[in-house]
Amino acid sequence: MEPEVLLSAMYLDNEDYIDTLGIHSDCVVINQCDRKCDRKSTREKDGHTFEVTYIETKERGLSASRNMALRYAAGDICILCDNDVEYVPDYDRIINDAFNTYDADIIVFFIKRPERQRPVFDRPRRMGYLSVLKIFSPEIAIRRSRVDVRFDELFGAGARFFLGEENLFLYECLKKGLRIMYVPKMIAAVRDEESTWFKGYNRDFFISRGANYTAMTHAFSLILILQFALRKRKLYSNNMSIAAAIAAMLEGRRQYKEAIRGKK
Repeated sequence: MEPEVLLSAMYLDNEDYIDTLGIHSDCVVINQCDRKCDRKSTREKDGHTFEVTYIETKERGLSASRNMALRYAAGDICILCDNDVEYVPDYDRIINDAFNTYDADIIVFFIKRPERQRPVFDRPRRMGYLSVLKIFSPEIAIRRSRVDVRFDELFGAGARFFLGEENLFLYECLKKGLRIMYVPKMIAAVRDEESTWFKGYNRDFFISRGANYTAMTHAFSLILILQFALRKRKLYSNNMSIAAAIAAMLEGRRQYKEAIRGKK
């Protein structure tokens, strides 16, 4: 069975956009826009025939989009996708071979992007709580029949806290005892375009990061906040001091706790 691609996007004209991404296996497209529709079609590309489920929704938020795509998915092996990812021609074979080789619930692959030109690890390995912090969403492939975890809709682009939804998702999977493997095979590259959500290491960034660490682990959130402030200081030192970065992350920690209390 070929992997099913779960594309989260905004304001597409229609499903033809998937042709620019090199997708040639079954696909669910969640297009957050100002319209509503739900349709299926059969397409052909490079000798492949595949099904596309195309959903237009007025809902907002990346995590909400991911969760909706998982609800509509029909295949067992699913790969998350963003609208700036271009797949290599044999991405489907690479993903299938990995799931046939490793007894894993989730496999993380390598996607080349401007800030990461090489895989996180040189060899296949099992991932833990620290290593999953280095992963971003489109690298994640899921064996859907084994993964009963969804994305926290407080996190991700368009949500209250705009980053870290994939790290939190993987943390929850690890807490449930799921097996996550890293396979350093390149399946795609990200276009060198300006990010639509990352606006630099500003106060909003650190608030979201502090909230994200707290959602992952209340017990160790302070340690994660301190290590991030120290480890990444060269990246943000032109914008703010270490003390200001820590203060903003602590504010995010407080805001997240407040948001959770409000949901109860």
